[in-house]
Amino acid sequence: MMFGLGFKSKQPAYRAVEMTGAYDGGIATMSHGLMAGTRVASNLGWRAIDALAVGDKVLTFDHGMQEITEIRRAYMWLDGPETSDMLWPVVVPVGALGNREELVLLPDQGVMVESDAAQDMHGDPFAILTAHSLVGLRGIRRRQPMERVELIAVYFASDEVIYAEGGALVHCPSDMSTLDKFIEAGTQTYSVLSGEDAEELADMLYYEDRMLGQDATARQHSVI
Repeated sequence: MMFGLGFKSKQPAYRAVEMTGAYDGGIATMSHGLMAGTRVASNLGWRAIDALAVGDKVLTFDHGMQEITEIRRAYMWLDGPETSDMLWPVVVPVGALGNREELVLLPDQGVMVESDAAQDMHGDPFAILTAHSLVGLRGIRRRQPMERVELIAVYFASDEVIYAEGGALVHCPSDMSTLDKFIEAGTQTYSVLSGEDAEELADMLYYEDRMLGQDATARQHSVI
């Protein structure tokens, strides 16, 4: 298989984001996107997200290869160490979400996880949580930014989940920056858990990990 993948507090800082791409009148914020250099699975193989262009295709979790319809770029954490801790990026260690390289994500970036608890709670083993909801799980943590970083957000005809750095599943919502785009977007394919639902699922993931660790230890002892 080409990709080796399976399928299915301080005072607020005011210079958090600086849009670098064309701006069409939408709100100048970015809640999702990947750092320049992060590799995603595309029709060109594993490709740095900043090397992709509109018209290139990216491998999605549910819908195979999908064409990029728009790309937006922004510089984040412009004030570096002075950035409000609420805006600090979330660091995902190697392997925490199936990623083969460390990932640094925006706090509100949606990531998909697989869990028996999600199946029990929502009837689907796959669920999307914000990165900050997973802080404390599998070594995922906040980290103070030391310099500004360029992030790239890719958009498709509808919201999708894409593969990053070998296996992390990253949510790419539809572009709803203007009223026309909001109306055209219609029903979203994915929903992102928040609040108590996200906290509950994150807690269940923690206990699932502990149980899996205990099972692995028990198997090692039985072999010895």
